[in-house]
Amino acid sequence: MLKPSLQLKLGQQLTMTPQLQQAIRLLQLPALELQAHIRELLETNVMLEPLEETEATGTFESLVTAAEQPPKPKEPESTVEVLDEGWDSRAGPAESSWSGDDDERQQDYADDSGQSLQEHLLWQLELASLAPRELAIARAIVDAVSDDGYLTESLDEIAQTLLPEIESTADEVAQVLTRVQALDPPGVGARSVSECIELQLRQLDPATPGYATALEIARHHLELVAERELSLLKRELRATEEELACALALVRSCHPRPGATVSAGSAEYVVPDVFVRRTDHGWGVELNPATLPRVRLNQGYASLIGRNASHATMRAQLQEARWLLKSLEIRHETLMKVARSIIERQTAFLEHGEEHMRPMILKDIAEAVAMHESTISRVTSGKYMHTPRGVFELRFFFSSQVEGADGSGTSSTAIRAKIKKLVKDEDPESPLSDGRIAELLSGEGIPVARRTVAKYREAMGIVASNERRRAGMKPM
Repeated sequence: MLKPSLQLKLGQQLTMTPQLQQAIRLLQLPALELQAHIRELLETNVMLEPLEETEATGTFESLVTAAEQPPKPKEPESTVEVLDEGWDSRAGPAESSWSGDDDERQQDYADDSGQSLQEHLLWQLELASLAPRELAIARAIVDAVSDDGYLTESLDEIAQTLLPEIESTADEVAQVLTRVQALDPPGVGARSVSECIELQLRQLDPATPGYATALEIARHHLELVAERELSLLKRELRATEEELACALALVRSCHPRPGATVSAGSAEYVVPDVFVRRTDHGWGVELNPATLPRVRLNQGYASLIGRNASHATMRAQLQEARWLLKSLEIRHETLMKVARSIIERQTAFLEHGEEHMRPMILKDIAEAVAMHESTISRVTSGKYMHTPRGVFELRFFFSSQVEGADGSGTSSTAIRAKIKKLVKDEDPESPLSDGRIAELLSGEGIPVARRTVAKYREAMGIVASNERRRAGMKPM
């Protein structure tokens, strides 16, 4: 006979708190969007005030006393120096680390490269740990995703497009589809608006007020929300007024067209978030003080808040301001850790050029800084680094690996640079074919197929050998 008993268990669980959601959102914002977000908060929250130019120090105001701060684990010795002298936001043009006239600066900042939704998804797939078969199916799924982020073909149709190379079933495509739907932006790969909103809601903490009701609305009652039949919706869900309001707020916060958040257009100018320069001790990394938010807590208003119930709104704004400043501090520390770890691994690129770029994936940096790969993806998206070799997006330093004959790996970026150099140094009257380039690379210990050479050559905008031969012919 079974008897009731009590058991005590220990476990760990990650809860998506509002503070964590805010920290994640600020972490992925580029510098210009972050500044715009801070300006909006300054207009709506009286507990925040901007720092004056004479008071700005390039650092964030600490909100936690030394006694309250948990002890930080000792980090291993790093070969990359963190430069603090460049943080002073009062530095004028003559004190900045730039050199050259305004025209040269504009050339450094110029960014002519755009990225579509498909390219954004394929980049994430290349860095994911997928088997070759799963990767082929995932690429077919991405090809069927519209610019709005929705899957435009059925699973059976996608399976047919893989023939005759890969014979798959709709169930296998559905399994890989779940991997694609886990990519950024949230909600991508959905087959309907209902599924799109549900995918975004499932990223929230189940303990969020109105979570279960919001899922029910997304699955079965979106038409009632569109028609504003709130009374009928309340009766169908048997929910309270407060629960329905929370659920509707969650549903309306979702993006019905997730693909639109990834723009294929390019900015006219690029503002680097990180500066990298050589020092007496090696390479140094510092944040761009111009991109740091100049905001602090308004101590005057904060000291006036009492325990009176009429101050509930003010206390809520005070808590929101503290969360914001703490999230900005986390963003600053995370960006510095990731940038320093990247430079430690890509020192050869800084010293010798793209041909010496090391293969590196998100997992490498995630393990080095003890963070999740999704966090590294957010940090490196839309953030730029100014180096002696130019301004690069942090994602530029990540590339897949091609195994060499001696067991060592070569990054795809280095292979592109080698192809570009071979084409540049070729005889104009007898240009190198893709097969010949593949042979030369194999002779250097880099076994690359001819079709891979053709793919990299086309991606760099280099025409085929026959067209280069015609272009190199001079009229008699």
